[in-house]
Amino acid sequence: MNRTQEIQNFFYSQYFADGLRITFGTLIPAVIFSSFGDLQVGITISLGAMVVGLSDTPGPLSHRRNGMLTCTAIVLVAAIITNAVNSMPALLAAVIVLLSFLFSMLSVYGARASSVGTMGILIMILNIDAADSTFLNVAIHIAYILTGCVWYMVLSLSLHQVRPYRQAQQELAESIHNVADYIRIRAKFYDTKSNIEQNYRDLIEQQIVVSEHQDNVRDQLFRSKKIIKDTTKIGRRLILIFTDVVDLFEQSMATHYDYDSIRDQYGRTGVLQHFNITIRRVANELEHLGYQLNANKIPKALYQFKTDIDRIRAAIDQVEKAHQLNTLPLKKVLINIRNLIQRIDGMYAYFDMESKNTFRREEADHSRFIEHKELDLKQLRENLTLKSTLFRHAIRMSLVMGIGYLLSLAINVGSHSYWILLTIMVILKPGFSLTKQRNFQRLIGTIIGGIGGALILMLIHDQTSLFVLLLLFMVATYSLIRINYIVSVMFMTPYILIMFSFLEMNTLSILRERIVDTLIGSGLAFFSSYIILPNWESMQVHSTMRKLLIANYHYIAQGLKLIAGQPLSVTDYKLARKAVYVTSANMASTFQRMITEPKSKQKDAKEVNKFVVFNHILSSYSVTLLNTVRGADNASLTGEHVRIIRKTLFLLAQTISLFEPEEGEDEFREIEIETPAGIDNNKVDSDDAKLITDQLQFLNRIVVDLTKTCDQLMTRQRAE
Repeated sequence: MNRTQEIQNFFYSQYFADGLRITFGTLIPAVIFSSFGDLQVGITISLGAMVVGLSDTPGPLSHRRNGMLTCTAIVLVAAIITNAVNSMPALLAAVIVLLSFLFSMLSVYGARASSVGTMGILIMILNIDAADSTFLNVAIHIAYILTGCVWYMVLSLSLHQVRPYRQAQQELAESIHNVADYIRIRAKFYDTKSNIEQNYRDLIEQQIVVSEHQDNVRDQLFRSKKIIKDTTKIGRRLILIFTDVVDLFEQSMATHYDYDSIRDQYGRTGVLQHFNITIRRVANELEHLGYQLNANKIPKALYQFKTDIDRIRAAIDQVEKAHQLNTLPLKKVLINIRNLIQRIDGMYAYFDMESKNTFRREEADHSRFIEHKELDLKQLRENLTLKSTLFRHAIRMSLVMGIGYLLSLAINVGSHSYWILLTIMVILKPGFSLTKQRNFQRLIGTIIGGIGGALILMLIHDQTSLFVLLLLFMVATYSLIRINYIVSVMFMTPYILIMFSFLEMNTLSILRERIVDTLIGSGLAFFSSYIILPNWESMQVHSTMRKLLIANYHYIAQGLKLIAGQPLSVTDYKLARKAVYVTSANMASTFQRMITEPKSKQKDAKEVNKFVVFNHILSSYSVTLLNTVRGADNASLTGEHVRIIRKTLFLLAQTISLFEPEEGEDEFREIEIETPAGIDNNKVDSDDAKLITDQLQFLNRIVVDLTKTCDQLMTRQRAE
């Protein structure tokens, strides 16, 4: 995608749409009341709209509506309680500690509830030290906030009714772009000059992104009764494209081989470069499809791949003739590439109005692919223990917020000392590494944005020009807040300074105050994450490892079912595949956070890194194996295949048993699969049979390496 298309793609994206919606919802009340000469009332209403807008994260309509209603209730409760105790600093400090703890614990119920809790803390902070706390004024103030909340909800839900599919379409397009980036990284394995270890690291990082966005798409598509039951083309099309994108992602993983061996065998022949070019073109085609879907256009193909396929086939024939090498692995890779192209062609066909039988019937039960959580007090009670990461974070947040408030009373840096608490709220995260990252982003963004904002106010004095800049900075802030926090803060600081300039305040003084308060708040947040109930990733990495091993075990067991001649349910297979993707992404994310923590806290980082790489190879090679087995003739499946895969599963089960399940986790049970007696008599020397044998033996070697790594980890832990 060229630079122009990248910019256009951003303007078509859900992030920009969210930025426009929040900006419009926040700014309109202030503009309307300003025209009547009562800007302060407009700002209060805009505050209510802003907090509900920031909690309105993408998702199914019912979840968004319930989230906004809950946010409104929590915001009102927080505002009422804070205003009631504003005149009593000691009691206010206690309220800050209590509400910060309670609102932080809402994270137990997921990301949407977490953002709602954060908005509760935000409104509490912004209501500290209110100028007039008489009952009548507090009641009017609360009514204005409620008006803003209701205004934004009406706006957001109305926009959804106008374009009910748009958000799901944008999220799906983003997911397609992420899969394209994943395939582009895969292409590097066929570039003999690239570093294989770096490629694996890049793949693992990208898999985290792919998994996150695929979960978001599942939520929006499979939780929406309107889309699931829709008989029109658009709703059905979105579901089918997403299903194909997930299958295509799996297919891209099935191009995995022992790349060191591949390079040793075929590197000198030049054939690998043809694979590299074609796979990158496949990624470009997929990215092009995502761009057109995001732009709401009828997609048209970018390439004709027949020439690429013919060129690779000719290169393989040349390797066979000139170098006398076994080219079966290369032919399998070619088949996988051709399958990728066929899937992309199939997605384009969904937009062909003249095509018949385009919308095939899917066997998978979509409702089983989304996690169903009951919102009850039991979840909260189960997390009221120091073993819970979220409980430790809530205690840390409440204590640091209390300390920050007392410090703002003791150190007079200006009339906006609540910025200390705002900085703590934004920076402090459950893990040390996330807090460290957000700390850096907040400081750099505030300083750069502050300098830029000061220059703007010194050079520009025209009110209309400043208002236009305010509008642009608001849109940029809310559009980028989920994808590039540091740039979002760079735009946020000048937008706040311009807003204060309209209130005729000394903006340079406010800038100095904001930078000082940010430094104080970031310092408190950073050091508290190190000393107050710190949460190191090494404390929970074993649980994540165990879950990933179990997911791989169940996925490989699908291969044993196939070899044993048992029917394979599409839904069960795809659920096992989804579990591997999700747990792999969680494991990679845990390791990434772990290596950014202090060296003294990084226990067994090298072994955990080996585990992550081995598991990625295991997952990828499992896909390769299952695709080979599914495409093989039953006569090619032998008793030797059954014995090797049983041996592999037994070894994997032994590895899982090294890790103790955490409280509340299910016990692991091995799967018993009956195999027909006749299969033991199959002794086939076909190419397919040999390839399956080779793949099973490679899979077994990876599990052996994985077992050794896990055994070393647990032995070292028991010795400590």
